[in-house]
Amino acid sequence: MGISERMGDVLGLAVEAKLLREVLEHHLQVNHLAIIMDGNRRFAWRSNLATGLGHRIGKQKLERVLDWVLELKIPWFTVYALSTENLNRPQDELDGLFDLYVEGLRDIADDERIHEHKVRVNIIGRRELLPERVNAAIDYAESKTADYDQFVFTVCLAYGSREEMITAIQSIAKDFAAGDISLEAIDQQAVSDRLYTSDMPDPDLVIRTSGEERISNFLLWQMAYSELYFTDVFWPSFSKKDLLKAIRTYQDRGRRYGE
Repeated sequence: MGISERMGDVLGLAVEAKLLREVLEHHLQVNHLAIIMDGNRRFAWRSNLATGLGHRIGKQKLERVLDWVLELKIPWFTVYALSTENLNRPQDELDGLFDLYVEGLRDIADDERIHEHKVRVNIIGRRELLPERVNAAIDYAESKTADYDQFVFTVCLAYGSREEMITAIQSIAKDFAAGDISLEAIDQQAVSDRLYTSDMPDPDLVIRTSGEERISNFLLWQMAYSELYFTDVFWPSFSKKDLLKAIRTYQDRGRRYGE
């Protein structure tokens, strides 16, 4: 490594340290961070790698980001891992993804960091659309962390927000038809209580990687007042500095909730 490269590394670390200090000292902290992890396949293609290797590198990145979230003491962390639309991908790619989910869920359930920080693992989505081996891994991760309450790490698998909202509407309609809820009682809280996220606060900050500027059927109801941050970086290349920049942008914007 040449002198200029070493200087660049030192400067990069100094910038990262400055951002970390600013984030931690700011009066506005992120309570719930959500990330749309996008760009694994494009990262692989541009790097002349197999698609499956791009997904594996993306899995490893998620493990690193979880470390950073714990360091920042963000109590709620949610990631969009697999949409219902993603289930239309080629079967060989899906099988590789399912194997990664099984490996990742079992790894995280046995990870000392998870138990040290008392992280509850939570999976939301249409589990009936997932293979039995994935559901078994979900049960394993959720059961091993069920008693924890310091941090909540939520993974959205086979998730689609429109489907989630339709299920909530059907539940309200059923209760109304049975006389268990009045027309006047059907309000925002009634809907929120019937979503997969009923026990979670709405996201403060939603980050999407890879340069796409859309939310792709992710937490549509919950994201009504979230701050959105888009970055061109592919998910496998997402760095701690990228995360800190996103949080600093959120802190500079403030929260106005539509006011």
